[in-house]
Amino acid sequence: MLIGGWPALLNENVKNALKMNSGYVDLLCEVDMSRVSGVKRDPLKVRSLLRSIARNTATLVDNKTLEQDVKTSDRNDLSRNTITEYLDALSRLMILYEQPAFNPHIRSSALLRKSPKKHLCDTSLAAAALGLDKESLVKDIKYSGFLFESLATHELNVYAKANDANVFHYNDSYGLEVDAIVQKRNGNYAAFEIKLGVGYIDEAAKNLKKFAANIDTAKMDLPKSLNIITGTGMSYPRPDGINVISLASLGK
Repeated sequence: MLIGGWPALLNENVKNALKMNSGYVDLLCEVDMSRVSGVKRDPLKVRSLLRSIARNTATLVDNKTLEQDVKTSDRNDLSRNTITEYLDALSRLMILYEQPAFNPHIRSSALLRKSPKKHLCDTSLAAAALGLDKESLVKDIKYSGFLFESLATHELNVYAKANDANVFHYNDSYGLEVDAIVQKRNGNYAAFEIKLGVGYIDEAAKNLKKFAANIDTAKMDLPKSLNIITGTGMSYPRPDGINVISLASLGK
């Protein structure tokens, strides 16, 4: 999560990778954003927005929340119009990825959230923007969990694109969430919960079963599989049919 998936850094140690990733964030703020926009962008404001996206990675953060977060955490002012323009530029640079919402037919009266989840294209950029290192991630396991979700979502995207599929998320007004839904063009789909620690497997399984039970089977099929991606441990099928998949074995 700190080194990232950059080809040039695959054999680098963490210390050197952190330095190089920080340098890329500097280049992004000072040069690339202005170049792609065709107008001069304020590097300090770009950096503040990047830091805010990094703090809120893998969440349904909206522009209003980003505006308030930048003001509170970085003591900087960014209007919502400016945030929209900066987000558009980051998308064109392929730095920002927005994971769209899944819109299934469900039995309950819950309202489906339509906002996308925001991710930076590589978790190492989030870490670099916030100046994080290994010790920082160990101290903040909750944030590390969000960063791991972003990493796993990126990996799912890679395999999904190779199989004519897209990656969504599910979130409804009753508080039920599923981290990733991979759906093929023919409508077939699979559901994934993403958990950094194996201690959350049972909770994730319960969530997936609740999601599947809420699908209106008169209007659409059930998911082809229910899956839990973990950061460590073995990959195996549970007795209830849910697959536990270590990130290292994803796609194998």
